[in-house]
Amino acid sequence: MSDQLKIKLSIADRVYPLTINPSQEEGLRLATKKIEEMIKRFEKNYAVRDKQDVLAMCALQFAAQVEQKQIDKTNDKQEMEEKLEALNQLLHEHLS
Repeated sequence: MSDQLKIKLSIADRVYPLTINPSQEEGLRLATKKIEEMIKRFEKNYAVRDKQDVLAMCALQFAAQVEQKQIDKTNDKQEMEEKLEALNQLLHEHLS
């Protein structure tokens, strides 16, 4: 446990004490910063009644980003497979 790091992160006016691996600190701090920026943006642009609504909207946006990246990755993989198959077909035609 001695290689663990104790940090405190503030999200939506609440402090969350965490015990983490030091390698996780940068990612957690960047994520916290993005969440706080998103909270401010939602509060500025929408009539939000409480922090739970804002946090739900943040969670939805982050989850949608993750899902969209997965969809894009799948589409890219399919496109690459199709191009490789076409290239392979061309090679077979020219070598035969």
